Amino acid sequence: MRQVQAGKILRIHVSESDRCGGKPLYEAIVAKCRELKIAGATVIAGLEGFGATAEMQKAHLLHSNRPILIVVVDTAANVDRLVPVVGEMMDTGLMAVSDVETIRVETGTQG
Repeated sequence: MRQVQAGKILRIHVSESDRCGGKPLYEAIVAKCRELKIAGATVIAGLEGFGATAEMQKAHLLHSNRPILIVVVDTAANVDRLVPVVGEMMDTGLMAVSDVETIRVETGTQG
């Protein structure tokens, strides 16, 4: 079965070293998504990147400050509700929101 509906995708760009409440920001954002009953969130660690400061973000031998991308796909209402909450959690970073068509596939079998 395939279920198609309109939604939004939220991409949150932060750094591995960013913190919120004493823990990594990306962990705090994912926990907040679960608390708010968001459909799902995925954290992706980048190999290298830079942002507004043009400072390179990547893993080093002594420390790691890789770019982190958190991707959230849900209904427009849920993403619109999440954006200001995440904005309050961030000191620096970037959020990008786009309209998407979601396709949920459920076949009833795994394998």
